[in-house]
Amino acid sequence: MRTRSGVLAVALPLAATLLASACSSSSGSSSAAGGSSAAAASVTKITAIGAENEYADVIAQVGGKYVQASSIMSNPNTDPHTFEASPVVAREITAAKLVVQNGVGYDNWATTIENADPSGSRKVINVQQLLGLPDSTPNPHLWYKPTTMPAVASAIATDLGQIDPAHASYYKANAASFTASLAAWTNAIAAFKAAHPGTPVATTEPVADYMLQAAGANNLTPFTFQADVMNGTDPSPQDTALEDALFTQHKVKVFLYNQQVTDSLTESYIKLADENGIPVVGVYETMPTPGYTYQTWMAAEVNALNKAVTAKVSTEHL
Repeated sequence: MRTRSGVLAVALPLAATLLASACSSSSGSSSAAGGSSAAAASVTKITAIGAENEYADVIAQVGGKYVQASSIMSNPNTDPHTFEASPVVAREITAAKLVVQNGVGYDNWATTIENADPSGSRKVINVQQLLGLPDSTPNPHLWYKPTTMPAVASAIATDLGQIDPAHASYYKANAASFTASLAAWTNAIAAFKAAHPGTPVATTEPVADYMLQAAGANNLTPFTFQADVMNGTDPSPQDTALEDALFTQHKVKVFLYNQQVTDSLTESYIKLADENGIPVVGVYETMPTPGYTYQTWMAAEVNALNKAVTAKVSTEHL
């Protein structure tokens, strides 16, 4: 067994009051002419949790001014597969009115918390179930599939509209705007596919495989190798030999690796790629912050792929 470095940092943006209540409120006061004063209307926001920060970002974009969205997993320097929920995380999830989680075994800790403290008023969007995917789905990194987040945004808008019917049309409009804003990413994918069909690539894990498939790339790394690395298991000698040959025999044009997993195996392949003049692209499981939205993050990933193929430029860090 290989060990992965890093301890996942849990985002704790919710104030202490949010841990005891499903809603937060803010109020202000202003002085009127003549010395009288009146309190400003209290603004109550729906508290919502994205198990991963890419989902929290979409919640925030759809919910806008009426929703307080927070994430549990948000550190791009660590491996989400090693995460274990704390009591603080449990309190955040049980206090939320809306939870969005990935499914496919990626964040079972969220389901465990929800089942331990069921609530008829809490809405949960499990993206795996939303997309109708079986538990046996081999690649859990669903957010890299171009069709995933439009479906998620629509589901978020629907659930927020049921929680807060007065602003249902607002949420629907925001979801539509979000989906439209994905055009820069999907257009970049289409352009890459048209210009570089069947581009051979190597990977360590299936993190960006859905995007690579949409872009028409040919991932020559055996999936058994990818799955072993993803699960923290040493790949077989046969798969390792096949992977090595992709570099030493110059069979691939780009090497993509999980930037959130730093271990001797990953480092050895980064070195091998460099020795053989193969550009390297780091891909992320959680959205790099600050400075990115889901849309700009995804666009940056495909643009890094394009630079690697067209200019042999490596982008290990966004």
